[in-house]
Amino acid sequence: MSLNTHYDIVVIGSGPAGQKAAIQGAKAGKRVALIEQNREVGGSCVYHGTIPSKTLRESALQIIRFQQTTEVFEFKMRDDIKIASLMKRLNHVVNAHSTFMNEQINRNNIDRFHGRAKFLSDREVTIQGIDGKPTILSANFIVVGTGSSPRVPDNIPVDHEHILDSDSILSLVYLPKSLTVLGGGVIASEYASIFALLGVQVTMIDSADRPLRFLDKELTDEFCGAFQDSGGEYQGDQKIQEAHWDGYSNVVTVLKNGKTIQSEKLLVALGRIANIKNLNIEVAGLSATNRGLIPVNAQCQTTIPHIYAVGDVIGPPSLASSSMEQGRRAVCHALGLDPGVNPENIPMGIYTIPEMSSVGLSEQEVIEKYGGAIVGRAKFNEIARGQISGMTIGLLKMVADPKGEYLLGVHIVGEGATELIHIGQMGLLHDVKIDSFVENIFNFPTLAEAYRVAALDITKQRRR
Repeated sequence: MSLNTHYDIVVIGSGPAGQKAAIQGAKAGKRVALIEQNREVGGSCVYHGTIPSKTLRESALQIIRFQQTTEVFEFKMRDDIKIASLMKRLNHVVNAHSTFMNEQINRNNIDRFHGRAKFLSDREVTIQGIDGKPTILSANFIVVGTGSSPRVPDNIPVDHEHILDSDSILSLVYLPKSLTVLGGGVIASEYASIFALLGVQVTMIDSADRPLRFLDKELTDEFCGAFQDSGGEYQGDQKIQEAHWDGYSNVVTVLKNGKTIQSEKLLVALGRIANIKNLNIEVAGLSATNRGLIPVNAQCQTTIPHIYAVGDVIGPPSLASSSMEQGRRAVCHALGLDPGVNPENIPMGIYTIPEMSSVGLSEQEVIEKYGGAIVGRAKFNEIARGQISGMTIGLLKMVADPKGEYLLGVHIVGEGATELIHIGQMGLLHDVKIDSFVENIFNFPTLAEAYRVAALDITKQRRR
């Protein structure tokens, strides 16, 4: 066993949250150790989730753009198309991102350790390396950012060949002819819409009456319409009895109402669980919630003051963007540094096809809080840029107070939604009045012009 090595800060996990925590500690002049069980830094975000899925999404959109130019090109996708051929840029993107992260870690003199970590006490962590030899680190502060893994029910035997989870779905060699997706959340909706657009016969099954229930219904209605137009089917209010590979050609999904669905592949996307099982958090004095999360306060501080937890291990919003900020702010709090104003109005971006994004209050929340709301809408098919670019499926919805004076929420569905949302975010952060979106000039033609159209829709509804 190696000798105990002491650090100011030990960070467990190198995903978006852990990486930013380590960088912040190093920039503050502290001695920092970063532990990652995988060979490369970046976590599932880089190698299994965000970057790979968005690369596949871009390929699907490019195919649609080709199909929209049939008067110029004769385009037909091969029946035996390989997933890898749809993601040719993946290795380039992943390698570029990995190189950037490694260079950032190296130039900040952060010590990296490769292995599985677990607590020995509230100030000590042991690392089981690939050589089998343990290394013990102690620290003034410890930050847990170990991320999450796909949640798989006991009655669904994931074999990563016929029945896949959200980490293994992109390991498919060929594009399947049919795919059943279990779940109606973010990951399920993203993959379902991507594969449907690629010509796969997709069936989504979930217990909710509609996918992404936490979003504004107008957005999900628009999404469901586009999903159905691409050949997808959503079966809501359903519960799964069991699923199995028939040993020959199909996965059979049996619903509790007795109905069966057969498909070439099955994706289990029923949420994720925090990676804390092997951390031995109990010896550090920590206890998980009944949802398997590490409880923290507003500063991401656990019940043990010198231990912090960030990212997926603390639960929603479980966004890469918010996780990065949690990592930075946690270390600032630990070191007594001013992290700046606590972030408000964090936008949510969902990379379905079409994209969806939301910030601020929903229409219903405004009604409940202020006794009413005025809503302005701008449809992308009424915006010149939408017609020019062929992005006619979409809607920008602005929610204002009952007098229609102040912006309180923005909800967008359509390509470019995750970029457009930041205009609304800045408006919310600075208490911008609705009239500001009318009185100021937007470039023409742009999708951003939708803000002005939606604002004009609000002004005409004001009480005289």
